[in-house]
Amino acid sequence: MSESENQKHPFITYLLRNAENRAMLAALRRGLGAEPGDPETAGMMPYVVPFVKGWNERDIYMIGALFALHPASRSTENLGHHVRALDPTLENDATERRFVQLLRMRRETLEPRLRQQVSILESKDIPVNWHQLMRDLGNWDHPKRFVQRSWARSFWGYSQSESDSD
Repeated sequence: MSESENQKHPFITYLLRNAENRAMLAALRRGLGAEPGDPETAGMMPYVVPFVKGWNERDIYMIGALFALHPASRSTENLGHHVRALDPTLENDATERRFVQLLRMRRETLEPRLRQQVSILESKDIPVNWHQLMRDLGNWDHPKRFVQRSWARSFWGYSQSESDSD
């Protein structure tokens, strides 16, 4: 197995392979904002439950619902880069303010802010690296906060790397 294949999450691979399945996407979208086990998640179960074993159940449900909201995918970068693409010059203070709020979130309160960011990315047709987002969620609570630091570097370092390539 190549290194890039090893980095792929089986649930994300399944979602990407079935991204045109409108019934699946509708069932997953109904779970937005719901906790695993809530009545709203019942329709998600056929698509989600096979992937829960060995993974954080809450992450699987949340990513499934977010993917259904915006199934456009890319294979590079992280969410910090995607959010920066919304406003490359940071002329809109709201973009940066929302991103900083997202970085400050604890894992148990992350979902509404993440849903807001994915909705905005969807409105601007900016695809998401779903494999990376799944990995990042799994590491969100790490004491060294390396996910948040990586997103911050991607967000605030974006314009510097762009100007260095000119």
